[in-house]
Amino acid sequence: MKITFDRHELDLPALEIAEGVRSGRLKAVDIMAESLRRARIAQDAANCFALIRGEQAMAAAEAADAAVARGEPTGALFGVPFAAKDLTPTKGDLTTLGSWSSGDWVPEESALVVRRLEAAGAILMGKTTTPEFAFSSFTVSPRFGVTRNPWDLSKTSGGSSGGSAVAVAIGVVPVAEGTDMGGSVRIPAAFCGVVGLKPSLGRIPMTILPSQFDNISHFGPLARRIQDAIAFMSAASGPSDEDISSIPIGFDGGNCAPLDLRGRRFALSYDLGYYRLEPDVRQSIDEAVERMRNAGAVIEEVDLGWTRAVNDRWFDLWCVFMAAYFGDRLVGFRERMDPEIVKLIERGLTLNAAEIKRIELLRTEMWRSLATALQGREALLCPTCAITAPGVDRIDDDFIGEDEQGRLLGLDMTCPFNLLPQSPALSVPVGLTPHGMPVGLQIVGHRFQDERALAIGGAIEALSL
Repeated sequence: MKITFDRHELDLPALEIAEGVRSGRLKAVDIMAESLRRARIAQDAANCFALIRGEQAMAAAEAADAAVARGEPTGALFGVPFAAKDLTPTKGDLTTLGSWSSGDWVPEESALVVRRLEAAGAILMGKTTTPEFAFSSFTVSPRFGVTRNPWDLSKTSGGSSGGSAVAVAIGVVPVAEGTDMGGSVRIPAAFCGVVGLKPSLGRIPMTILPSQFDNISHFGPLARRIQDAIAFMSAASGPSDEDISSIPIGFDGGNCAPLDLRGRRFALSYDLGYYRLEPDVRQSIDEAVERMRNAGAVIEEVDLGWTRAVNDRWFDLWCVFMAAYFGDRLVGFRERMDPEIVKLIERGLTLNAAEIKRIELLRTEMWRSLATALQGREALLCPTCAITAPGVDRIDDDFIGEDEQGRLLGLDMTCPFNLLPQSPALSVPVGLTPHGMPVGLQIVGHRFQDERALAIGGAIEALSL
């Protein structure tokens, strides 16, 4: 049974909270006080926060109410509490990336995504847990320990944005910031029963990495509902010279209304061609597909022709990513780092440039296959994860084997779409298994059509309520 609280104005959609604060019908201090109360309970139960900004958040809420009293202009997310991942720099706050090797770094400037949310009036109430350098599908770090799933505390929250997913799922905040390099927004969203979006590459400027030419990394929202993810995207999206790879298009929330599914065509792949799917996940996906068909959607199974080489080559890229960005931290901190990330870094240092460059050949074939599947269709549908949340005692290496038929015994079905980063990938909760654990349906859209993906997600969300 999920951790729950009595209903409160904090449970309203983000834009309704903001409207209430602007009108004076709600007080930002009351909203924030409840958010902080829930945060402390969530922290005790699930260990989802690296830092709770109690004094700063309450001071900001008081300032928001005073601004309303003075009749000053307010933003679209005015007075709405939000959380940010400990990977993401926030001005004046300890930011560790889940690692002792970060020391006690306190950034002098927040990441652009945080500054944009604050410019819209949202109030940062805490920093959420991440595995070390966001490397894992399990949120556990040497510095902060294990983050647990609010539906079953013996299970993982998923990772690497696990703390953000838990904060949203429990009701601490309507929306939280996450990062996604292999599914790190979508995996915990699926495991915790919330919405999670990997936007198209460059829709939200990625400003926190050493390289601005990385092309698998994304900021994205974790949200209680589709409309909160839309509110996040409306505030955070748009080009900036802080990221040369950001795309010079804006985000139009007006194009995100739930899509009428009648006559709309979709591609469907249960296994992407090579995964073994947990029966409970298959049942939940089947039920979601049937609801869509009953609403008039035309859903056709497709064969993408992919193999587990997709995951293996993403893993190669991931190892090089970790080695390039964090490999220097082995000197002096190896014994205090997660042994799994040490292995990743060491492997990344052994891969040569030609091997990594050849991954682009696979990515090209993947895109040709996906583009064919999307032709004349709205999106590709598939599970977000092949299983429900496993126990907190498991590790990523437990999910690299194969069954008797040669199918991958994998955890997530997300990393393939970081290799095709221009397509948005959205995880929408579609119900609970007979064992009471959430399942996510993944919607992979056409290039840069994030608004359309969210419109499809809104239709599926409405059918699942």
